[in-house]
Amino acid sequence: MKIVMKVLAIILISIFSFGTQAQTMDEIIKKHIDAIGGKDNWAKLKSMKMVCTMKANGADIKITITHIDKKAMRQDIAVMGMNGYSIITEKEGWSYMPFQGQTKPEPMTADDVKNSQEGLFIQDDFITYKDQGKKLEYIGKDDVDGTECFKIKMTDKNGQETSYFIDPSNYYTIKQTTKYKADGKEQEGSSMYSNYKKLPEGIVYPMTISGGFGTTDVATLEINPKIDESVFKPTVPPATQSVTPTK
Repeated sequence: MKIVMKVLAIILISIFSFGTQAQTMDEIIKKHIDAIGGKDNWAKLKSMKMVCTMKANGADIKITITHIDKKAMRQDIAVMGMNGYSIITEKEGWSYMPFQGQTKPEPMTADDVKNSQEGLFIQDDFITYKDQGKKLEYIGKDDVDGTECFKIKMTDKNGQETSYFIDPSNYYTIKQTTKYKADGKEQEGSSMYSNYKKLPEGIVYPMTISGGFGTTDVATLEINPKIDESVFKPTVPPATQSVTPTK
């Protein structure tokens, strides 16, 4: 009888612990979504255009992101007097980076396209994860530069893992790490998010993003602008001519 009661106690503890963990994770996600503006406000986002500035290795870089929800995204990059871009759509991806030696637009590898297509969703990842067939796991707490954050791991249908670190003081995501495959090798990338601002449309967005290449600051952010879809077709932009000042 004692053995039966002991086994029953272990089962009840396991069930209770699982229920508490699930409830805790659900509460964290709800508070996070509420903190960034709520589902209703995010659901209104259909397109976005963002102009950013970035400093990396002493160079000033201008990045313009043009995005239609779930359909296509283009990133234009201007640096060292040259203009390049990357394009991701539902079916394919293109890259034209003259500062990396490319002389014409080139198709992205299947891995790069697969890894990038998740970014086609404008809404926050915790709003869209069920629609994308992703699974969540509450890991517990982890330290991010002195802040004990909630850590939640999100795994997609292909097994790609992304971990989110949520600040318990405001429920904003302050760090994100992603494991992905590039050229057949598994790699990990991290991004830090800060300087959150509430936009007129009611959503709250990080205006500073730091990663492996440098720090990016959002200069302007347009919500639901009209976008000509021809920008998502690969073309070679005209060369930017450098001008030497006269003496």
